[in-house]
Amino acid sequence: MATVPIPATSSPGVVLEMLYSMRVKDAMTGDVVTASPSTSLHEVQALMREHAITGVPIVDEGRLVGIVAIGDIIEALDARATDARAMERPAREAMTSSVVTLDDEMPLSLAVTYFDRYKFGRFPVLDSSGRLAGIITASDILRRLLIALNEEIVRMEQRMAGRQRATEGPVPAVELSFGTAPLDFSRAGNVSQRFKKALVERGCPPAIARRVAVASYELELNQVIHSKGGVMILRVFNDTIEVIAQDEGPGIADVDQAMQEGFSTANEWVRSLGFGAGMGLPNVKRVSDEFSIQSELGKGTTVRAVIRWSKE
Repeated sequence: MATVPIPATSSPGVVLEMLYSMRVKDAMTGDVVTASPSTSLHEVQALMREHAITGVPIVDEGRLVGIVAIGDIIEALDARATDARAMERPAREAMTSSVVTLDDEMPLSLAVTYFDRYKFGRFPVLDSSGRLAGIITASDILRRLLIALNEEIVRMEQRMAGRQRATEGPVPAVELSFGTAPLDFSRAGNVSQRFKKALVERGCPPAIARRVAVASYELELNQVIHSKGGVMILRVFNDTIEVIAQDEGPGIADVDQAMQEGFSTANEWVRSLGFGAGMGLPNVKRVSDEFSIQSELGKGTTVRAVIRWSKE
């Protein structure tokens, strides 16, 4: 039975949140060992032995047409008693052509259910054009979860260290934090929506919640476009709301220039997606009552935006 074990030391809520926020492409193995329909079973067996795998996708011009599993090889080996050339047959004659596949943009939480439903050890992953993009196993999901949990622990330690250094000042009534990943446009905006939802649920005036959503969205998008990943923090006090964006590298070479409307260091690919117009930081400052930015080349950037509850 193929199941995905959950790390015992983790909070179930944290793990579930990760499963819902990550996609199959975040955990899959992209460098897939494949064979063509004409590849002999003997050659497929050699690939399995060389790469220590138990299944080989059969691909024809980039399209998945089937899969040869270790069971197919064993059947062919047994058949040699009556057919000496059984292992010389092409993969197309032994492969399973009805293959259950996953989409690379599918939530990882949904992928987990496939392992329980079908009891397979692996699933081929297709991209939006239907071409083979990778393969995923239960071990891949567990490995990705452990990496994500470790990253979250590091972020928590950094936040705790930051609070310990700030020996003065009030304790926030609410504090939320979420991580971001570089160039992960499929989830860009999720943090902003979560912040806004949390504020509305706590009775925040809609006009204030909208300003917080604008600030957090622009800062989240900046991290996705320009950084190596970071963390977005929402802190709610009695009379103010803080949005703090901390990222890892590369830092901003000229902060004053970065604050000019229309200035952007986004590459052409990012611009072609409709992002990187150079209005991010100016928009954050525009909706904030207090704004500060600290950046160090090679290390990262911290932006703090404060919005007062009392100001409509």
